[in-house]
Amino acid sequence: MTDRDMSQGETAYAQLLAAIRTGEFAPGDRLRETDVADRLNLSRTPVREALRRLEADGIVEHRPRMGAVIRQLSHSELVELYEMRIVLERTAAEMAAKHAAAAEIDALRDLNSTMSKSSPAEAAALNQDFHRGIYLATRNRFLLDAARALNNALMLMGPTTLADKQRIEVVTAQHDDILTAIAAGDSAAAGEAAEAHLQTSLRYRLKVLAR
Repeated sequence: MTDRDMSQGETAYAQLLAAIRTGEFAPGDRLRETDVADRLNLSRTPVREALRRLEADGIVEHRPRMGAVIRQLSHSELVELYEMRIVLERTAAEMAAKHAAAAEIDALRDLNSTMSKSSPAEAAALNQDFHRGIYLATRNRFLLDAARALNNALMLMGPTTLADKQRIEVVTAQHDDILTAIAAGDSAAAGEAAEAHLQTSLRYRLKVLAR
């Protein structure tokens, strides 16, 4: 493979990853080399390399007679993922209550306020930024690394649960509870609010999955 192919392979990988993260490609979707190559305006060689990397990442799997397909999480995997998120995000909220700067809390409040007035698609992106901001406020690189390790699995959860205005109102209200506890320096309350938030999210996602 030439340097140019490798460069295009990186491009194809980054573009495919972004498309999966934003929901342009969803769990269960088939990724045909020719279709993806045409869509990304690339040759099939870098697309093939990108698909191999996504398979190594656990995002794509090969199925007989279908080829590359974006992996779907089972019910048990989804619950296990949320169990891990609860552990990490409860810890993050507790640590943010100890270390977050006033400016960081203000920025998170502004972000959450913007999210409350946003469309579902915009709210989904802002929600990711909000949770990332909590992790950054912990001042703990190891916790950040652990959170990043879950990113691939989070992409396999499917469409955002922020499907309507009512759901966005629930989420932003819970975000406010987390921020209130962080601003007060109350680690226990911040952790409890973070766990309650994710428990609500899990219940909603399982309800959608059962439809």
